[in-house]
Amino acid sequence: METSLYLPVKSFLEGMGYAVKGEIGHCDLVGLRDGDPAVVVIGELKLTFNLELILQGVDRLSLGDEIWLAARLSAKGKGRESDPRYRNLCRRLGLGLLGVSPSGRVDVLVSPSAPEPRRNHRRRSRLVEEHRRRQGDPVAGGGTRKPIMTAYRQQALACAAAMSEGPQRPRDLKPAFPDAQKILRRNVYGWFERSARGVYALTETGRSALSTWLPEARQGSDPGAEVEARA
Repeated sequence: METSLYLPVKSFLEGMGYAVKGEIGHCDLVGLRDGDPAVVVIGELKLTFNLELILQGVDRLSLGDEIWLAARLSAKGKGRESDPRYRNLCRRLGLGLLGVSPSGRVDVLVSPSAPEPRRNHRRRSRLVEEHRRRQGDPVAGGGTRKPIMTAYRQQALACAAAMSEGPQRPRDLKPAFPDAQKILRRNVYGWFERSARGVYALTETGRSALSTWLPEARQGSDPGAEVEARA
């Protein structure tokens, strides 16, 4: 699976000074480097070098300052990564190209050097905001089979955990969770119900979600266990 490429590529980008998290805004991984504005690097992962990988990269050009495409190197070195036409296309588009060996070594095949594209500032801002709000790095990039641990889901889980012993008022939760009132009222996941005026309790769905999601939320900064489980 593509998630097997996540940790090698994450380590590569961290070595360049980026804080990297997986599955941000439909991107396999997003890295931020502090600045004003922040420098945004985006990575897309595929098991093989193909046209779909390039198309994903083109779609990301308006969001990031650098776009890296990564795929597994072919066993005999005769895959598309060795095709000069494929490399030249990435070079002309300004896309970086990484090859990941079975041992996890990452080779730079093409360096990104994009001309300044027209930025989609709204989508870019959403990526940066989600990256900064998400606690740790709970999701390995490249996986699409299960719901993603977003920053909003993390906050909703934190509220649910605080309510596991009994009903609570949003105002009592607010010091620890500033968005508690909004989360309880919107009840996006069906985890909360009003038990009295101004008081909320957990539903059975909410209690089930705690047992399902809370270990993953606490796992936070290390998606390695999840990668091994999916591999």
